[in-house]
Amino acid sequence: MPLPHQPTSLPPGDEHDLSAALSIHDLTVAYDRRPVLWDVDLDVPTGCLAAIVGPNGAGKSTLIKACLDLMPRVSGEVRMFGSPWRAVRQRVAYVPQRETVDWDFPVSVLDVVAMGTYGRLGWLRPVGKAQKCAAMEALERVELTELAHRQISQLSGGQQQRVFLARALVQNADLYLMDEPFASVDAATEQAIVAVLRSLREAGATVVVVHHDLQTVAEYFEHVILLNMRVVATGSIASAMTAKNLRATYGGRLTLLEQAATALGQLAKDR
Repeated sequence: MPLPHQPTSLPPGDEHDLSAALSIHDLTVAYDRRPVLWDVDLDVPTGCLAAIVGPNGAGKSTLIKACLDLMPRVSGEVRMFGSPWRAVRQRVAYVPQRETVDWDFPVSVLDVVAMGTYGRLGWLRPVGKAQKCAAMEALERVELTELAHRQISQLSGGQQQRVFLARALVQNADLYLMDEPFASVDAATEQAIVAVLRSLREAGATVVVVHHDLQTVAEYFEHVILLNMRVVATGSIASAMTAKNLRATYGGRLTLLEQAATALGQLAKDR
């Protein structure tokens, strides 16, 4: 049974947890001077599975990208294991949204997964036998070894998502940031991803996932960040994912959200 985590809502000026896998302080991000994230302040405990949830346009993907310096910040600071991302980049793996990739590029599944070794190997050094063996092991974990030599354009959407996950696994990271890995995948792929996430946590890694399905949050995760431009609440499922916080996050769709909160609360109690 996962260990519960205490709420980590941190008002400006409070000390952050220096042992946190991910610590964000007063982060603001804007597009064309229009804020899409405003004063985001939170810690993600080390060694947990954490979900970022919120409505469309809430800034969930933007938050992940801003943490990785993939888009400029107006203000704020991000620390991973107490250091800036660039100082610990070899300890961090990123799984982007599948839709952001050109899957028609002529490369094999094995080659894509082996790209995950570049951070430690170096861009100018060729991928060798050890790296390819590691890539095959990662493919085995996502149940795709039989497709290792197939072109990525020939894979289904769910299979492509598993390839992305395998590419992250081969990095042997301590912190994984994943942008909607469950989007548009079949049931078998979803369960395969869940199994990998749990194995990562059991190995001591921290996994932060942008997630869109409220009904599975309590089943898959133990820590949650409710986001709608600002952090509405963050903490354990039981403490943060309440009907009140869901209403504040999602606005007017009260009936559906209250039903979800009741179901989630009951599931958390049953654990």
